[in-house]
Amino acid sequence: MPTHRPGSPRRSLTAVVGFLATFLAMTLTFTLPGAASAADQPIPHPEKDWMGSTILEREGGNPDNQPPSSRAASVEGVDVSSHQGSVNWSSLWNSGVRWTYVKATEGMTYENPDFAQQYNGSYNVGMIRGAYHFALPNVSSGAQQANYFASNGGGWSRDGKTLPGALDLEYNPYGATCYGLSQSAMVNWVRDFFNTYKARTGRDAVIYTSTSWWKTCTGNYAGFGNTNPLWVPRYGSSVGELPAGWGFHTMWQYTSSGPIVGDHNRFNGAYDRLKALANG
Repeated sequence: MPTHRPGSPRRSLTAVVGFLATFLAMTLTFTLPGAASAADQPIPHPEKDWMGSTILEREGGNPDNQPPSSRAASVEGVDVSSHQGSVNWSSLWNSGVRWTYVKATEGMTYENPDFAQQYNGSYNVGMIRGAYHFALPNVSSGAQQANYFASNGGGWSRDGKTLPGALDLEYNPYGATCYGLSQSAMVNWVRDFFNTYKARTGRDAVIYTSTSWWKTCTGNYAGFGNTNPLWVPRYGSSVGELPAGWGFHTMWQYTSSGPIVGDHNRFNGAYDRLKALANG
C-alpha cells in the first residue's frame, strides 16, 4: 500500500519544487520584459568620442602637424562632432575647406545633437559633406549599427554634395582595444556593417582606421581594399604604411589641432575626383 496518496504533503512539496525549478530556468534562458540589452545602454561619454579621439593617445604623433606642400592635387577637409558644437562654416569655407564629415551616431543609442547645424550648415555654404558612425562593435551586430546609422543621418543621395557614409573604427574608449572580439569576429562585424550599409544606400562605406589598430584587431585583413575607400589618421610628415589591401588612401587626417576646428584632412585627389566620389 502506498505510503503517500495523491494530494499528500510530500507530493505537493515535490510539485512546488518542480515549478520553481522550471520558472528559474525560464528566467535564465529568456530576457524578461523591460530588461535592457547592451545595445540599449547609454554611452558614458559620446561627446568625447570623435574621429581620431583615441589615435593620438594610443599612437602618438604631433597634433599640430602640418604636412609638407606637395605638387599632388588635394582638397582640404574637416571632420566634426558635438565636441565642436556650432561650427563657423563660412570661416572654414573662406579658409579653403571644401568638404567635411559630421558624426551622426555612435553604437545604438547616440545621435549627435549638433548634427543638423553641422551637416546642413556645411552644405549651405557649398561644401560636399558626409556623415560618419563611431563604431562600438561590442554592443550589437554590424548590421544593426549600419541600419541605425543609415536611419539617423547616415543615408546617401546622388545630389553631388553627399559623400558615402564613413565607419569610424578605432581604439575602444571604454575598455579592451578590440572590443572583446577576436580578429576573425572583427572582420565579420565590419563585413556585416558594410554589406548592410550598401544594401540600404547603394554605396560602399568609407572606412576610417589606423594601420596599427587594423593590424591588431583584424590581423591586417586585406579583403576590403578593392571596395571601401580608406581614410587614414597619421599626425606626421606622410600618410605612412597603409593597412593591407589598400594600394592608396582616399583621405588623410593629418592634424587634430587645425584652424577653426581641430581635425583637418586632405582628400587624395583633385576636386573633380571628390565630386566623383560624392556622385558614386
